[in-house]
Amino acid sequence: MHPLAELRRQRRISQLELGLKAGVSQRHLSCIETGRARPTRPTLLALLDALEAPLPERNGVLLAAGLAPAYTELALDAPALQPARQALEQLLHAPGSPPALVIDAEWNLVMANAAVLRLLALLGQPAPTGPVNLLDWLLAPGGLRGCMLNEAEVCADVLHRARREAPQVPALAARLQRLAADLPAWPAPAVATPLLLTRLRSQVGELRLFSMFSSFGAPMDVTLASLRIEHLFAADAETARALAVPPVA
Repeated sequence: MHPLAELRRQRRISQLELGLKAGVSQRHLSCIETGRARPTRPTLLALLDALEAPLPERNGVLLAAGLAPAYTELALDAPALQPARQALEQLLHAPGSPPALVIDAEWNLVMANAAVLRLLALLGQPAPTGPVNLLDWLLAPGGLRGCMLNEAEVCADVLHRARREAPQVPALAARLQRLAADLPAWPAPAVATPLLLTRLRSQVGELRLFSMFSSFGAPMDVTLASLRIEHLFAADAETARALAVPPVA
């Protein structure tokens, strides 16, 4: 199947609807998908824009059509990404910053700040060593879910988000499949509060946190497009005091 047709069908959009959005006739789109017509680069980009395709999929469709990819995929430590890397570090390490993680599209942990280590110490959990995947860390038996007082609510929400993203990230889909055998059948969360709180059992009592995510605006690089920052904010004064940086003696 043509990769463009696969993207369209994943999104449950008809050829007519996609053609109208992209300014391409249904007949021409049908010919592209069946290989009877070779699209121009502007036509393919217009179709991919209309599909709101992630950058890796856009590059894949262009390569399948014999065209050069439109977006770079640089390592985070590449000189060209230095301003973005500095922005991430500023957000993570700003004075008073709450626990914060940088995660990629596969849910791999890319960066973390000192407040994460303080949180882990309060939970009696060791700091991770080597490459860490957040889904493994949270969901696998013996993972952080053992510290959760509302495990079903939080883990069901995490799984829902990951499964929603998995169709566009094959490695994430494969990881979820490997984890599936060891996961309980958590019910969908039924939360009566404005924010889903993560309630954690710690050495100083219950900690209550909520998440806020941020990402780069209009990224033109696959690596940057994959990254998101999760800040874990205290939901009450007791949690804020527990996570505060102790004063220097």
